[in-house]
Amino acid sequence: MPPLTGLRRMAPRDPAEDHRAASPLELLFDLVFVVAVGFAATNLHEIEAEGHVTAAVLSYALVFFSIWWAWINFTWFATSFDTDDWLYRVTTFVQMAGVLVLAAGVGPAMQDGDFTVVVIGYVVMRLALVAQWIRAAVSSPAYRPNAVRYAVGIVVVQALWALMLVLPDGSMPFVAPVFVLLEMAVPVWAESGTATTPWHRHHIAERYSLFTLIVLGEGLVASTNAVIDGLHDAEHLTPLLVLAAGGLVIVAGLWWIYFSREQHEHIHGLPSALLFGYGHYVVFAAAAALPAGIEVAVRADAGHADLSHASVAATIAVPVAVFVAAVWALALRPSLTLRANATVVVLTLAIVASIAVPAASLVATALLVAAIVVVLEVATVPLPGSRTP
Repeated sequence: MPPLTGLRRMAPRDPAEDHRAASPLELLFDLVFVVAVGFAATNLHEIEAEGHVTAAVLSYALVFFSIWWAWINFTWFATSFDTDDWLYRVTTFVQMAGVLVLAAGVGPAMQDGDFTVVVIGYVVMRLALVAQWIRAAVSSPAYRPNAVRYAVGIVVVQALWALMLVLPDGSMPFVAPVFVLLEMAVPVWAESGTATTPWHRHHIAERYSLFTLIVLGEGLVASTNAVIDGLHDAEHLTPLLVLAAGGLVIVAGLWWIYFSREQHEHIHGLPSALLFGYGHYVVFAAAAALPAGIEVAVRADAGHADLSHASVAATIAVPVAVFVAAVWALALRPSLTLRANATVVVLTLAIVASIAVPAASLVATALLVAAIVVVLEVATVPLPGSRTP
């Protein structure tokens, strides 16, 4: 490309590049997703508090997929072809605009089943990424087949999402899962050639770690809200403070579990990259659902939630257990002994079972701490940032 345009050739980044870290643009991109994740969690807790737990979980799962899938696709593209010139930045800003549109549609989608705004924002994000893949195809002959397959696959699936908006009412629950599977099949098909697009393992691991911090941070906000509500209602101050403290310990515990191992060690060839990337949907979705559970518990304490004790407890215990199980499967299992693996599995199941006992959130917190102790006691690799002799 002519140098006077200020554009750079979109050549693949070196997967062994030293000191590759998240760029300021990537960090700004992540901040936009804070809005969408926050809206999804807020609507989840409102629907759960009304007693419609199954409907809340199903709508949340689909909305969160759209958020997560847009983020993951940009992240893996950026690790391969980030040029950071003005056109790359502008195209990324268009994707960010799509995120904000999607975020605006989260409420209608989850509350009323109207996915129109969510689909519009989602398609804007995805088509902006298509423009980047086309540019990569032009600039990088070695990876042109991959880039073209990505572009074609994304466009076809976006046309299907748009078609969903004109289908008869009630068809969305049946067609949306099919479209989700088609979305997830695009990278598998695009990378099925003789060469796969290059990725930087440390960069990818850092990006996923940063997004984990974002979704866990929503739990801190929920714990703070519990304290605020308690200060405004002296009658419920003590239980709300206990709930806030428990929420803080749970968030800290989930952070401890996730960062107890180096994540980049699990990204090698394409199968492990797909497992790592796709498996984190469960990690992120569970972490983002936790603050909804804390908010439901706050409303239940004030008598404003139409849920049983077990249901309220489940809104906290289930996300915690799912998060631990997912991190265990993705990162912890290979480094633990057989006995430790069995212990973590038993503790995870016990967290779910804790919904049947009084003070369920405190019991779940204690079980989570026990799981952390098991993981750290049998660690076979040094903790990130620790010094080895």
